[in-house]
Amino acid sequence: METLLDILQEIAPTVDFENCTTLIDDHKLDSLAILSLIAELEDEFDITIPTVEIVPANFNSAEAMWAMIERLQAED
Repeated sequence: METLLDILQEIAPTVDFENCTTLIDDHKLDSLAILSLIAELEDEFDITIPTVEIVPANFNSAEAMWAMIERLQAED
């Protein structure tokens, strides 16, 4: 989880990722940030994030992203 938080801080340093649960809903991450984030997550965690996983529920919080990462790693 610490690695995920580091990646998120690089992409959007002013956002409180540890407490925010509305990253997408409140537009704290825009589409370019999401694309960068997906590329970083795929590289760092050796996963492929399918298009069907790119939904607000999976990106609204660091916890939701971490759950998605763990789920995708388990599927491999």
